[in-house]
Amino acid sequence: MSADEPAAAGHGFAPPYLLFLGDCTEPGYAKTAFGLRDWAGDRCVGEFALPQASVSAGLERLTMGEAAARGARSLVIGIANSGGKIAPAWIPSLAEALDAGLDIVSGMHARLADIPELRAAAQRSGARLVDIRTPPAGLQVGTGRKRAGKRLLTVGTDCALGKKYTALALQRAMADRGIDADFRASGQTGIMISGGGIALDSVVVDFAAGAAEALSPDAAADHWDVIEGQGSLFHPAYAGVSLALLHGSQPDVFVVCHQPGRTHILGHETYALPSIEEVIELTTMLGRRTNPAIRCGGAAFNTAGMDRAEAHALMEREAARLGLPVADPMIGGPPLARLLDSCLGS
Repeated sequence: MSADEPAAAGHGFAPPYLLFLGDCTEPGYAKTAFGLRDWAGDRCVGEFALPQASVSAGLERLTMGEAAARGARSLVIGIANSGGKIAPAWIPSLAEALDAGLDIVSGMHARLADIPELRAAAQRSGARLVDIRTPPAGLQVGTGRKRAGKRLLTVGTDCALGKKYTALALQRAMADRGIDADFRASGQTGIMISGGGIALDSVVVDFAAGAAEALSPDAAADHWDVIEGQGSLFHPAYAGVSLALLHGSQPDVFVVCHQPGRTHILGHETYALPSIEEVIELTTMLGRRTNPAIRCGGAAFNTAGMDRAEAHALMEREAARLGLPVADPMIGGPPLARLLDSCLGS
């Protein structure tokens, strides 16, 4: 590995990447592939999918051998499914990647080395099995101690609707203004993009708030940590990690992320999506436990697939209704500037 091509800090995997989409038919479960495409596209050489897949990241379809010939060094599992499972149907293709000399990088809960076929293929080829969802050693329980510096947390009405994208966009917008700011990754895709972080949903629950504190340590008074949110406080399965992240990160300001048109929790169709107002109310109430001054800076809408004029009109109506700025961070422009102004308190 050359000095100018470091592996992702603390995780030991290297670009370029081939994105693995498996047999994915639900776009919401391909958020890792989409995130790498959108925020680390220069590190991606293409994608691989099984015939059953109906989801694509829009990259060139390559075989394992073709990707290796083009210089790919890692096959990244681009799926973030419910429960973080590695499907049996994927294993022959993953073994083929190892035999082609590609490392496998996984953000799933299932451990690669626990799968005998993959362990054997890695031993044959010398390629590596890299699990991103491996928490650092020595995590402590949360203290609730107020830390120096400023913090922004993205929260959501649901999973997989833009919390990571919003955090990345707001950090970039801060940097463009000359503000000292860091993106803090709390999930596997964010770690793959930024090269560091802690996958909060892999931490033993007693230590989750402490992990959030470690993710965003003391900083200079004018420094901002923009923290990637996880799950939703209203999610029937994942609210626990959302609450631990909220308490441990102690945000001064939060941004509610929402996808217009989504009516029910992804993968839990009997649970209706909460309103933005409900999310603001509950986040504020629970967040005051560790930061009494917490406030909402506005909302970030994921309007992908909407007509641009329709999206702008909707965001203007919602901003007037909520009395808060609303923007699509991927569109940017004046609405994003107003959202950032509100978050900064200017």
